[in-house]
Formats: sequence, C-alpha cells, structure tokens
Amino acid sequence: MITIKILVTGASGNVGSYVVNELLKFNEKVKVAGTNIKKLDVKFGNKVDSVYFDFTDRTTFKEALDGVDRVFLMRPPHLGKPKDLYPFIDEIKAHNIKLVSFLSLMGVESNTIPPHHKIEKYIEKLEIPYSHVRPGFFMQNLSGIHCVEIKEKNEIFIPAGKSKTSFIDAADIGSSIAILLHNPGKYKNTAHTITGPEALDYFEVAEILSKITGRKIKYTKPGFLKYRNYYIKKRGLDKTYVNITVALYFMTRMGTAKKITNSFYELTGRKPHTFEEFVKNNINDFV
Repeated sequence: MITIKILVTGASGNVGSYVVNELLKFNEKVKVAGTNIKKLDVKFGNKVDSVYFDFTDRTTFKEALDGVDRVFLMRPPHLGKPKDLYPFIDEIKAHNIKLVSFLSLMGVESNTIPPHHKIEKYIEKLEIPYSHVRPGFFMQNLSGIHCVEIKEKNEIFIPAGKSKTSFIDAADIGSSIAILLHNPGKYKNTAHTITGPEALDYFEVAEILSKITGRKIKYTKPGFLKYRNYYIKKRGLDKTYVNITVALYFMTRMGTAKKITNSFYELTGRKPHTFEEFVKNNINDFV
C-alpha cells in the first residue's frame, strides 16, 4: 500500500517548520525536502520522511515528488529569479498534484515587482490546482534578520519610512497553509491574503519592543541607499536578496503592507497573534 504524503519545501525555515508541525497534528504523512538532510533529521526526527532536494538540480525532483499528492512551495531567498522555480513547477504539473500551496506575498496580484507575482502566474498558466497564501510581513523578520541591530544597537534599521505594516506571525501562516493542504478539494484555485490583527508603523514597533524588553529601542528610519550598503557591505548579505527587500520596503512606503484582512480567522476560527504577544513569546530573540 502506497502512503500518500505532502511535500514541504523550505521545511527548516520559519514558515516551513510550522507547516510541518501543523500537518502532523492533522495526522498527515509529511515529506520534508532540502539540501541539508542532517538538519532536517535533527529538527523533525522520525516524524517525517526527509529527502535531498535542490531547486537548481533537476535530478532531485523525481524522488522529492515520489508518493506525493500535495506540495507546499516556498521560494528560497537566494533564488531571486522566478524562472529558477519553473523547472520544478513543471515537474509538479507532470505529477498530477492535487494542490500546490505557494507562499506568496500580500499585494502581488497587482504588484509585478516581486518574483512571487510571476511564480503565481506560472502555476496558474500550467493549470495546477493551487492555493496561494499571501501573508503580510513576518513578525520573524524582526526576531530574525533585523534582530542583530535591535540586540546590539537598540535600534530598528529598516527603510520603511512612516508606513504601516500588518505583521503576521509565521506560526499563524503555518496554521493557515496546513489547513489548505489538508483540504485540497475545498480550497482548490483560491488565494488568501492573511495578516495580523493590527497595522503598526516601526515607531510603534519600537515602543512595544522597548516596553517588553525594558530597553529604549529606537526606529532610525534609514534611507534605501544607506540600508542597502549596510546590509551588503557590513552584514555581508546576498546582493540579490537585499535588492528584493529594498523593492518590498519601497512598496511598503506606498501603502501596500497596511491592509488588514479577516482571512486567518475565516480559515482557522481563531484570531492571529498580536505583535506584543509575539514579542513576549519570543523575548529571547530580542535580548
């Protein structure tokens, strides 16, 4: 008897790990894919099947999709070109997958700048059953890549100006995606914009962080050039990745990140975490 599984790409990352754990709560059989099998085995143990997978190596596609009927698709941050994912999406089409849930981005249906837009369109063009998830900015951006400046300098170094953002916890994103993959027939050919319950500017974010950490944390509101130079030259991050974040923060200044939706509640029946709850739950990331 063949056991049907759900393939989770990016399983060792913020969202992917939550997707896996939520799917296991539904008693789904899960296959996790990545280039570091040891890391996946340490993270999930024998609760899942692990398979070596690389978006840039077509020879890894067949084994990754063997015995799979649903896929969580996440673009690795270092692959900035939509075409980098097309060969694997072609392979998904060839396997007659019931549903692919792609981790997209809020507002990409009308914003052609981020690579997510073309990836969505390519999935739809191939007529693969899909359920796009379009979250707002992750709260984990602050506890992850941006926590260095928060911890070492007591400052938020992000070029978002005075714009507001409806941050969402990656744990909530994972819950949403798991529900979609668990119910492929119900959510076939749908798109879901999921956000947190409030839109905050980074001055308000700094106030919340200050209150909970007990330190005075400031939002320095850098310009795009200063931010780009710092993250490439000082932090040593990949230029393509930094350029994408600059584009996203440019769009944020245009008001694209402040929308608040009820989609998370409609999917899960509960309210999404507030940023204050997130900071309290992840306080060690900020101190």
